[in-house]
Amino acid sequence: MDNNQTTKPNPPRTKRFMLVRYSRMRFLGLFEHNETQLPAVPTKVVVKTEKGLELGSLIGHLGAYRAGQLKQSDEQIKKYFEDSEIPFPSEPAGRFVRYATAEDLNEDRHFQKIAEEEADYCRNLVREMNLPMKIVDAEHILGGERIIFYFMSEGRVDFRELVRKVAQEYQTRIEMRQIGSRDEAKLLGDVESCGQRCCCIRFLKSLKPVNMRMAKLQKATLDPSKISGYCGRLKCCLRYEDQIYTELKRLMPPRSTRVKTSQGLGKVIDYQVLAQVLVIELDNGTRTTAPRNEVEIITLPQGASPPDEPPAEKPPENTPDQAEHDEQTNV
Repeated sequence: MDNNQTTKPNPPRTKRFMLVRYSRMRFLGLFEHNETQLPAVPTKVVVKTEKGLELGSLIGHLGAYRAGQLKQSDEQIKKYFEDSEIPFPSEPAGRFVRYATAEDLNEDRHFQKIAEEEADYCRNLVREMNLPMKIVDAEHILGGERIIFYFMSEGRVDFRELVRKVAQEYQTRIEMRQIGSRDEAKLLGDVESCGQRCCCIRFLKSLKPVNMRMAKLQKATLDPSKISGYCGRLKCCLRYEDQIYTELKRLMPPRSTRVKTSQGLGKVIDYQVLAQVLVIELDNGTRTTAPRNEVEIITLPQGASPPDEPPAEKPPENTPDQAEHDEQTNV
């Protein structure tokens, strides 16, 4: 072979990643693997994270992978997360180790059981030491090399002595993580007033803030006992329809707007956003209701902006079947 002949370097191998839900806090992360095919059914996996070996669940198993690789590009996955208002795990969270075996599942159940005992032991120590903190839950990592205690506190707590005593008792590494009330509900939440399990346990990926404006806009009762969730904060479901309520409100004329109706002149005193109905006080003192699109605006209150124009209705189009598109964009 000619020594002067330059050899082309081998192209770098494309790394394969899988999406995995893991940890007691149900984090979502990308994990590198070398599998040529991934199961098309819900599957438990063992992954290696910075905390150690953890049990997780493969996400996006139905049509999301081809030859062991995610069908979507990094940009598509990132856009999906951004559109869903979910923090995108830009850096790999660890590496896939193996598909979970029956032994792994039994060990996980065992660690879950002893984690409850470990949490109780830590709570007793907190009471004895009179520390201003509340132990919410404990997580024993699958490999057994670490115990994580989740706690709540109004401020900083010096728990060094607590960690020393717990580590001495269990002869393993101890980690303390401070959480908030919404995270507490995510760990311990049960059935809500709607009859369903707490949203933060079932499907919510990111706990976004909810404010009283959302409740007022949706005409929800302002009784704290009815609009507060398990965590004691405003219910997350108030966010679900906030965008459409906000858009529909822009179509409504503001209060005190002078309008003309089929029954005479009057002014807007209230409105029903979702139904797009105005409550009008006529000049003769009587009150009536009328759909927004059947009312003519005469004058707006001083400084008020005119309502937005409703979007024009488009004729139905003969669009191709979107099944393949939906499958490709579902992660």
